[in-house]
Amino acid sequence: MRPAPGFPSSLSQSGRGFTCAGQPDAMYYKFSSFTQNLIGGGAAAAYNPQGLKPLVSTKLPAPIFEMPTKVDSESPAAVSYLGRNKVPELQKLFQKADGVLVHLKQGVPDQLLYRTTMALTIGGSIYCLIALYMASQPKNQK
Repeated sequence: MRPAPGFPSSLSQSGRGFTCAGQPDAMYYKFSSFTQNLIGGGAAAAYNPQGLKPLVSTKLPAPIFEMPTKVDSESPAAVSYLGRNKVPELQKLFQKADGVLVHLKQGVPDQLLYRTTMALTIGGSIYCLIALYMASQPKNQK
């Protein structure tokens, strides 16, 4: 039997793995990732390569954030909220087709925030343009 390409001539490939010339066929070799060489090994090492892992884990992972079990005394009727549910009212307000932008629909506070943001944005843009103009003008050397 001819040796496999890339292996020393003293090694030959049999049906059960790589064997050394003059040794019985029961000797198996595996690749050592530490020494980067072939080393002796058993049949299990030859038929189960080191890099292969099972595709599906049979064990479930432990929960990271586990919610405690709900007690019967904590039924939804017994839970009290700090305020009333305003979601339906807000849905009606925001879905009303009155031509007002959605971020201005809550009145004066929204208008104040919007106008302040726009003023700061425009002011910052003007300041940047002035700073660029001043930086582009060379200073007079006297």
